[in-house]
Amino acid sequence: MDWLTAHEALAVLGTQPQTLYANVSRGRIKAKRDPDDSRKSLYRGDDVRRLAQRAAGRRKQDAVAAQAMQWGEPVLRTSISTVAHGRLLYRGRDACELADTASLEDIAALLWQAQGELPSVAPFAGSRGLTAAFVMLARGAAETIPVVRPPAGLAQEAGLILATLAQALTGEAQAEDMLHLRLARLWRRPAAADVIRRALVLLADHELNASTFAARVAVSTGASLWAGALAGLATLNGPRHGLASRGVAALADDIGYAPGSAEAALRDWLGEGRYVLGMGHQLYPDGDVRAEALLARFELPVAFARLREAGEAITGERPNVDFALAAMAAAFELPEDAPLTLFAMARCVGWLAHGLEQVQSGQEIRPRAQYVGVAG
Repeated sequence: MDWLTAHEALAVLGTQPQTLYANVSRGRIKAKRDPDDSRKSLYRGDDVRRLAQRAAGRRKQDAVAAQAMQWGEPVLRTSISTVAHGRLLYRGRDACELADTASLEDIAALLWQAQGELPSVAPFAGSRGLTAAFVMLARGAAETIPVVRPPAGLAQEAGLILATLAQALTGEAQAEDMLHLRLARLWRRPAAADVIRRALVLLADHELNASTFAARVAVSTGASLWAGALAGLATLNGPRHGLASRGVAALADDIGYAPGSAEAALRDWLGEGRYVLGMGHQLYPDGDVRAEALLARFELPVAFARLREAGEAITGERPNVDFALAAMAAAFELPEDAPLTLFAMARCVGWLAHGLEQVQSGQEIRPRAQYVGVAG
């Protein structure tokens, strides 16, 4: 009898980690602890191959195209960012190394290939937060007439969009302070300013994620950069993307404070057909480097430490950036919406960079659908 690591089992199955864990919880694949590393698990090879053969028998030839939309082969060319050999690169530069000293404004200049400070934005009445961000981006999208502009003009518009979003999220119209300092002041946590800066840099872009793809599709139709940022924000506002940290925080409260063994409590969680939130990432088989860079900067709260230990023992995976953001918010007593606010402000830089690149390509993104309905 042979036993496979999680990486080997996923390679055979061709599925996401949560599918592997669900099959384990349902008894379809037998698992045991790795004797060489108690944090990881091994999976019975015969069980894995049997499920893989069953899935292959159902798979049609046209599934190759469909898989391109689900962590499959690259579908768009970009020079902005990539994940390669376990590293996140911004225009060829290591994002984790940049996070040691750079600000989000520095990353915007790098990704947009432009210089200059963010413009000041006229104050507007109303509340601050996510609702205000949606309102201001929607207003800009509705009022801006898309016209052909030189790259410098488009970069200036990108700066105005980011400044507008920052004001909507923080309630501050001033542009004198850097964005991470404005957030630290908003949350009254000056001691968290440096880790906020690092988080913003590490979240700025992540190649063709869901919200970035939505932003590029919008801009590819000829819509404005405002419309692209609005599409990105709308897509970010989902539990599988920007709101994922909220689920991790809830799981930490549930598992981290459970009486007895956290690992036993987490196995009960898996037994209900769910998967371990905040662990593992498809693009980082050896661990999400963004999470590692953030988690090294503060002491992990007890509930998150217990969840991390149990999660690593059961899944063999390491924490991802959603886990890190939730733990960071707990460690510094930030508001519940802090992870989403960080994500939105940071990723807006990436949305705009991809929007600028999409405009320059002059191409419309228009994939075909695979029809599975009733034949005429």
